[in-house]
Amino acid sequence: MLRTTKNMRDKYEKIQNCLFDLIPERWEEIYLYASVIEDENKEQTGEMYFYYFPKSLLKKKPVNVYEVPKKFNINESEYLKIVDNLYEIIKELRQDFIDTEQRLWTNITISIRSSKFKIEFFYDKISREEYSSYVRHVIWRYNYLHLGGELKEERKILNKYLDNADDKKQEKEEYETGMYMKALNNIVGFDKEIKVAQERQKEQEQRIMEIEERKNKKMQEKIKKEEEKRLKEEEKNKNQILKN
Repeated sequence: MLRTTKNMRDKYEKIQNCLFDLIPERWEEIYLYASVIEDENKEQTGEMYFYYFPKSLLKKKPVNVYEVPKKFNINESEYLKIVDNLYEIIKELRQDFIDTEQRLWTNITISIRSSKFKIEFFYDKISREEYSSYVRHVIWRYNYLHLGGELKEERKILNKYLDNADDKKQEKEEYETGMYMKALNNIVGFDKEIKVAQERQKEQEQRIMEIEERKNKKMQEKIKKEEEKRLKEEEKNKNQILKN
């Protein structure tokens, strides 16, 4: 059974704050995967990826957070510093489990939605697994983001996974709490960057509207000319009939 200390709760709050800093727009849900294991030299290694669903009336596709700098014209080096800091906090969280002599997890999945923060701890022997990093990513995206299968290779992976799902249920423990609230004040200047991006998008939308208006105007003029031509032809035909 999990024992949660103050240090751990502090880490959970720091993790949430980092995630909030990394998302420069309103969002509905966040999902993060991270693994931390020791290699042959007792050095900690692993991987991390995370996605968020933008807030919208219509369901949007999840955004890979590593694509955010390019999408929002954000300084990538400053952004990646926060990403690295986030992974360091997760490694420190694992150290808390060592310090409290609890069972060591190898990977976690964090989800934030409906004002709830949930972290799932898994104990898979990743270094000995048959699954490669790519395969784990495909399966994780399928389970949490409901994505996958568009590519032939992904379909093969998911079909194999689903065929053996009952035989390979993952052992896990969960911790859930309310979401820590934080004022939106991104530390790498996202507010400014977002405003610039929004203004640029507004200008692009305005240009598109102007182009559409010009197209519509030309179309209306064309229709009007064709209608005038048709009426003239009808009038001409009518006059010829009367003469005859």
